[in-house]
Amino acid sequence: MKTKYILPFVSLLAVTGHVSGQEATPPVEVIPGQMRVDEVMGLINKNYVEGPDMEKMSEAAINAMLKALDPHSVYIAAKDVERANESLQGNFEGVGISFQIVSDTIVVSSVIDGGPSEKVGLQIGDKLLAIDGEKATGDSVNNQFVFKRLRGKKGTVVHLDVLRQGSVYNFEIVRDKVPIYSIDTYFMAEDGIGYIRLTRFARTSVDEFRKALRTLKKQGMKSLILDLRGNTGGFLDIACNLSNEFLERGQLIVYTEGRTVRRQNFHANGRGQFREGDLVVLIDEGSASASEIVSGAVQDWDRGTLVGRRSFGKGLVQRMFPLNDGGQIRLTTARYYTPSGRCIQRPYDEGSDAYRQDVSQRFKHGELVNADSIHFPDSLKYRTHGGRLVYGGGGIMPDVFVPMDTVRLTDYYISLRGKGLLNSFPLKWADEHRKDNAVKDFETYLANYDSFHLDSLLTAAAIAKGVVRDSVKEAAEPERTAHSDRYLRLVLKAQVAKDLFGMDYYYKVMKEVDDGYQRAVGILKNKQK
Repeated sequence: MKTKYILPFVSLLAVTGHVSGQEATPPVEVIPGQMRVDEVMGLINKNYVEGPDMEKMSEAAINAMLKALDPHSVYIAAKDVERANESLQGNFEGVGISFQIVSDTIVVSSVIDGGPSEKVGLQIGDKLLAIDGEKATGDSVNNQFVFKRLRGKKGTVVHLDVLRQGSVYNFEIVRDKVPIYSIDTYFMAEDGIGYIRLTRFARTSVDEFRKALRTLKKQGMKSLILDLRGNTGGFLDIACNLSNEFLERGQLIVYTEGRTVRRQNFHANGRGQFREGDLVVLIDEGSASASEIVSGAVQDWDRGTLVGRRSFGKGLVQRMFPLNDGGQIRLTTARYYTPSGRCIQRPYDEGSDAYRQDVSQRFKHGELVNADSIHFPDSLKYRTHGGRLVYGGGGIMPDVFVPMDTVRLTDYYISLRGKGLLNSFPLKWADEHRKDNAVKDFETYLANYDSFHLDSLLTAAAIAKGVVRDSVKEAAEPERTAHSDRYLRLVLKAQVAKDLFGMDYYYKVMKEVDDGYQRAVGILKNKQK
């Protein structure tokens, strides 16, 4: 059976210009453990008291075997392969909307640029009453209900009955390839400082990045903030291509090595579009894999400043092996190393469950709020190109630490979020007022925002849902309460902006209380002096 790279090394040649080593193929050997598994499966099939579900048993056996290896080697059943690959391929087939289910009603929360729904005029705030004549409201409506009816093969047609501003409209939408964008937003943060937020490393990511870069350069960008917070990664070759945008010809981006894979080096080709200019990369505990390749290369070559919190710590490379039934196994075949030689993979000896709970343990031990609580062993010391001390063995530690703001999450805020009010209330208000002149554009919305009194309206909506403030506790913590209320007001303002104008505007509002963003802007402004 042939294997296929989920991280295709061949395509890296165009970027790196050099790959050292060839993959070694060890002889296939039948080992006693494998024979024992086959023997047990055969005995069960022949002798069990009832007809065994061999399909269910085989899936359970595969998952158990992979779980004994590492947390990132996984089995994907044939029925799940397409969905599992969508976010990395950069597109899927469907109608091209994002939605929320509010009070048993499907509400359009965004319309994807270039998708089929945009072409026929579907709008944010539209409510779906029926899909192909089938009622689309009520208790039976959930995410799977929507996915099953709106997604489908390119060229097929879906009919929607849509409620908009009290009137019902009928739309006929031809399903098509729908782009999944890697960049949430980009804009000028300050004079000369651009900001790009990348959420995944998919097939289209580098093209999107270059487009954003060109646009920002035309607006006078000299320095860049690249936001990789929460970016869990993706394709290795895309990570190398993005790193290539910042590095000089011949500089090592990353290398990989494993038991059956000899060392392979990936170098920059010197044709990147942002090799000069000050750079800040934002990372946090949700930045993993490909995000850490970019961050590691930037840090090890002293190309820019990393700001935020210690990254996730995934230094393993997976290959995709297709199975005869259409399923896939993503198997770890190598580790990757930053230019200084660091493997940033966290230990997983205690099993997958403990591994996945690492972030909560970081919070418990105080690491997310205090850099002094982070300890690296001396055996994992490395030096950057400029001689600065860095560590391997557990994520990438940023050059500038920004603690998580835990004070803003009071019981009242958590209750509002838990009841879904921070999504449903802004969407309802936006839907009722999107035709008002007071919100005709983003600037007008900001100028008029205080007159909307959304804080009071949210409080009333919360009481109706049984969410009330604990006045005694809040009186005992006046500073924390005031801090959380300021944050809540801004979240409300940003959510309404998103529901009225799109996701870009959420970030343009929230940057006011984004500590990492503000620190990055400050660093770059100081460099401009």
